[in-house]
Amino acid sequence: MSSGGIFDYDKRKINIIELQEKIQDPGFWDNPAEAQKIMRTLDQEKSIIESWDELDELRSSINVYKQFLEEGEDVKEELQKESNLFAKKLQELELQNMLSGEDDHRDAIVSFNPGAGGTESQDWAEMLFRMYTRWAEKKGFTISTIEYQQGDVAGLKSATIEVSGNNAYGFLKAESGVHRLVRISPFDSNARRHTSFCSVFVSPLIDDTIEININESEVELQRFHASGAGGQNVNKVETGVRLIWAGKLSDGSEERVVAECQQERSQMQNREKAMLMLKSKMYELEKNIKEREQQSLEDSKSKNEWGSQIRSYVFHPYNMVKDHRTEHETSDVQGVMDGDLDDFIKSYLMENAF
Repeated sequence: MSSGGIFDYDKRKINIIELQEKIQDPGFWDNPAEAQKIMRTLDQEKSIIESWDELDELRSSINVYKQFLEEGEDVKEELQKESNLFAKKLQELELQNMLSGEDDHRDAIVSFNPGAGGTESQDWAEMLFRMYTRWAEKKGFTISTIEYQQGDVAGLKSATIEVSGNNAYGFLKAESGVHRLVRISPFDSNARRHTSFCSVFVSPLIDDTIEININESEVELQRFHASGAGGQNVNKVETGVRLIWAGKLSDGSEERVVAECQQERSQMQNREKAMLMLKSKMYELEKNIKEREQQSLEDSKSKNEWGSQIRSYVFHPYNMVKDHRTEHETSDVQGVMDGDLDDFIKSYLMENAF
């Protein structure tokens, strides 16, 4: 296993030394925003080096087991175990190496908005809500429900979660777009096949290092009774806050951005959180504009309609989940709905790595 290739092991080691020298500078924290950026870069470089060293140790262990096997020792089980772990760790390192974007390290805000279709689409939105929650739990990420509006019959009308963890946005940016479901409807007494859509919009949670200027007079404030997912913890006081901004983005396009928060106990806290989310969503929209200008990429916030979906989930007449951007697909629909999304995310990141 050489220390070159796409991971640039030696170059990263030199970079770590140079970054550590910068940190020793007495004036390092004079510019906190730049200092934080350097610290994040250092942590990322160290993490990749540590992962590479771990792989190197596994490689050595595998070679030892191979020698034992050649000498007649019964170590097939141990060899297989180490080989499987090596493959898993290598995939994790490949993903880690791809997440070098400016905002990849940030936490993520994920919003769910069902398309037309009433109960069908609202139920589908709740299924996606569960899928991403399961995925985040498997990654060891922290999930907070910022807002959750129940559907009239089933599912949800809208919801927003905050996913916190290393490179949360870097992973979840692959999931932004319209998701299409084809199934026999459990709400149709005639058991007909239905197609439903739900928009998933992912934005990085910004902090003080990013400035987004919003004229607050252009923001409409709405208050509502806060309630938890599934109807628990109904709050009779109007602590829930909804902020709505409508106007033109930098490319002249008209946009309506909505951010809701019912997570905090006080209306003021919910308003502050909702404003942060509003700015985060606007930041993502402006970032999309720049990406389209530079790479002619399609806007990830498409309309909830035919032809605009990034992924299809087919439950009937056969089982298949297919990503229309990468052509990656699987018949393990249940696994995907239980949060097994890494193969889809990896395919997307690899396709957009260069």
